[in-house]
Amino acid sequence: MKAYKSVIMFSFALCLMAPFTGFAKGDKVKEKFKVWGNCGMCNEKITKAAMSMDGVISAKWSSETKEMVVKFYSNQITLDDIQKKIASVGYDTENHKADDEVYENLHSCCKYDRN
Repeated sequence: MKAYKSVIMFSFALCLMAPFTGFAKGDKVKEKFKVWGNCGMCNEKITKAAMSMDGVISAKWSSETKEMVVKFYSNQITLDDIQKKIASVGYDTENHKADDEVYENLHSCCKYDRN
């Protein structure tokens, strides 16, 4: 009987906590911004950089439009943090420029025209 009571109490506690577990991650946000690059190798590095960050749900970049679409949890990470991370691997975003040294170390096909 005690074991049965414990299972019921545990289940009840889970039911009470369920509505609040979503708040821990924050609101899901979808943002679009420019990232300069050229090819499939760029795509892999850009999306990998974004996806390596806690709180990022998805990241897609188009070499044709130079647009990045990211979905993330707003209380775990900011759009600015994501853009800084992408710039740290050599790709300029609309708000952050990659360090010249990192850009120069990109593969030759990945070197885009910089402003």
